[in-house]
Amino acid sequence: MFDQRYDTESHEGESQWISISDLMSVLMMIFLFIAISYMINVMEEQERIKEIAVAYNELQDQLYQDLNKEFKDDLEDWNASIDRKTLSVKFESPEVLFEQGSDVLRDEFRIILLDFFPRYINILTSEKYIDNIDEIRIEGHTSSEWSSNSFPQEAYIGNMKLSQDRTREVLAYVLLLDQVKGKRNWIKNKVTANGLSSSKLVFTDENEEDKVRSRRVEFRVKTNAEQQIVKILTAN
Repeated sequence: MFDQRYDTESHEGESQWISISDLMSVLMMIFLFIAISYMINVMEEQERIKEIAVAYNELQDQLYQDLNKEFKDDLEDWNASIDRKTLSVKFESPEVLFEQGSDVLRDEFRIILLDFFPRYINILTSEKYIDNIDEIRIEGHTSSEWSSNSFPQEAYIGNMKLSQDRTREVLAYVLLLDQVKGKRNWIKNKVTANGLSSSKLVFTDENEEDKVRSRRVEFRVKTNAEQQIVKILTAN
């Protein structure tokens, strides 16, 4: 009698244990399926981001090549350069750009801009690039100098106002050029004026401030590749 009852209880316990084991197996399969699905989604997102990054690099390189091809014969005369990494066209002759301490465009710089800007805009608004241009930044940069008895913070603020005034003058001039008349709405939507004071100084090989080369104006292109990556990362 005792043995039979023990066998019955033991059999029931085994049945319950088997049921729990089956349940755990099912749960493990569900969790494994979820994990695999998540990994697949992550890999797909990574692949899409990789494709955009590759396309972005190709776009950057092609745009640099086209800008360099267009302006290579003028860069030396303008004392200008094109940065391959940032796609920034840098005008680096302060004595040509503005009077010292002034935001009035020199005639020499007006002539350069008259030649440069319409050709520059024609490239950026071509079918190859127009859908990928997010912003064109006109950047004004200064050295750290101000008046001889000024404190560093006073020099920075003074140069900030000066650099902002200068970039606005550049924008106002190029926007009114007859050669870009048909593209003014696009220019107003894309081109911004940015005074950066002495926040991005140029240094010599001896790590000393190059006060001449720090005084410059740059036209920097920003593509929309970053926005596309953010859309992928924030998508449902």
